[in-house]
Amino acid sequence: MSVEIRPLTAGEMGQLGELGGYVYGGSFGDGPDNVVATANLPDWTLCALINGKLACSFTAIPFTMRANGNAVALAGVSTVGTQPEHRRQGLLRRIQTQAFSDMHDRGQSLAALWASQAAIYQRYGYAMTTVLRSYRVDTTDIGFHDGDWGSGHVERLSVSDAFDVIKSTYIRFVENRICYLHRSKTLWLQNAMEEIEEEGPVHAGVHFDEEGDADGYVIYTLRANKVDHATRGQEIIIRDMAWLSMDSYRSLWEWLKRHDLVGRVSYRTAAVDDPAVELFAEPRLLHSVDHEGLWLRIVDVEGALKDRAYSNDGEITIGLTDDALTPWNNRTIKLEASTGGGHVSSSQSAELNMSAKALASLYSGFRTARQLQAWGLIEGEDRVIDTADRLFASSHAPHCPDHF
Repeated sequence: MSVEIRPLTAGEMGQLGELGGYVYGGSFGDGPDNVVATANLPDWTLCALINGKLACSFTAIPFTMRANGNAVALAGVSTVGTQPEHRRQGLLRRIQTQAFSDMHDRGQSLAALWASQAAIYQRYGYAMTTVLRSYRVDTTDIGFHDGDWGSGHVERLSVSDAFDVIKSTYIRFVENRICYLHRSKTLWLQNAMEEIEEEGPVHAGVHFDEEGDADGYVIYTLRANKVDHATRGQEIIIRDMAWLSMDSYRSLWEWLKRHDLVGRVSYRTAAVDDPAVELFAEPRLLHSVDHEGLWLRIVDVEGALKDRAYSNDGEITIGLTDDALTPWNNRTIKLEASTGGGHVSSSQSAELNMSAKALASLYSGFRTARQLQAWGLIEGEDRVIDTADRLFASSHAPHCPDHF
């Protein structure tokens, strides 16, 4: 049996589509020219071929991620799948080990994915770092406890006419946030602006402040016969929402409330720190449910710490437990953090000791050092734990609404 671990050629991409169609049960199409094959480039793949046939697939899409005010290179891991007859033979581990080395060489200090099964990827040091919060609220139940509905106005536009202002608003919205991706036009079209027949056409509501400047938007679909209600059978599905002021946020919800024939507004990709649960008069009527989000892996500790921006200045030394998948990280690093980024150097002794998985949780701001210490996932003195929490604090919870 001849096993090759290598990128696919252009002529082999059809095999990627066929395997993806089978592994994911047709979620992205069944044929060789489905989304899995057409949305990826051969250079992004790293696969195992046995006697010339695709046995295990893997892609790493080049992205840029926001990191508390800075940009960090990230590999978006996707299209992972193995033929049933070749599972549990170590193929994915071989690919993942080689992929981490390749990412390191390319300067991609982070990797992220949407996990089909968490158990698989925790073995490779990935940590869940975001939450997708979903709302399901009747328009009659939209209301703020303080009666403040905002003072601007919202205008409905086609997504094509509104795209430039939406994109510029998004760039400003995510600037100092963490885990959001820089969006290419393709990423916009595959997520927030994707046309799905059963959900209806995609619309945009753009908020303009009192000076007439755009400072918020909501991208959504609207479709009838979705709710079992005699007069309000329509459903709005919010695809994406961004705001540059709380006045904009309030005004966007007030505008959604004006859809009198809508019996349900569904928002499936809200952040865990979305303000609605604090502002709504009856927050339980949001029917809020939290779902597992993005999983993050530190590929190159030095690069990741150097490129992130920090909320405060300070110094700390971090030692990682032995990591066979990324051996270049098996060292103690001194981080000199500042609001502009980090300076990294080697150190002889570590004030904090943790795994790469725990560092991903801390790095993203999803977990505090104090939490991780309480759970036995970080070792260090209390004063150093406090320093870590001060450095890695962020103004916003980590969030990524974009699937890939």
